Amino acid sequence: MIVLDLCCSNSHRFEAWFASSADFDAQREHGLVSCPVCGTLAVRRMPSAPRLRTHSAASAPETSSYPSDGSPQVLVARVVAALRQLAHGAEDVGRRFPEEARRIHYEENNARSIRGKASRDELEDLIDEGIAVLPVPPDGDLH
Repeated sequence: MIVLDLCCSNSHRFEAWFASSADFDAQREHGLVSCPVCGTLAVRRMPSAPRLRTHSAASAPETSSYPSDGSPQVLVARVVAALRQLAHGAEDVGRRFPEEARRIHYEENNARSIRGKASRDELEDLIDEGIAVLPVPPDGDLH
């Protein structure tokens, strides 16, 4: 696994894990890499320094980019907040979500971020078809 420094066309910088550089290129070509802030698919690699593990670094404890209060509850709250932010930028297709997700997946409609409502059975059917969906915990502003 490698960590790549990425930047979108709106200058949002972020990191992502990939199996290899070729894996990143393949995922980007298939529209599977998007900016976690604005959702754009216009993402490029940024120059980054290699992460070398020296003898002294090997014995040092791993550090995190999160503050020391990074308890599981705080991290979950951050992830939920990020998911909600992405959902706010997605097109709301309401109850047409399963149908529209299929149209996008089967390239019958333009690829874009969508959100909407679906039953548990509908979500399971989408997942069984290989369509990536992610339930987002609702907040008062989404629906």
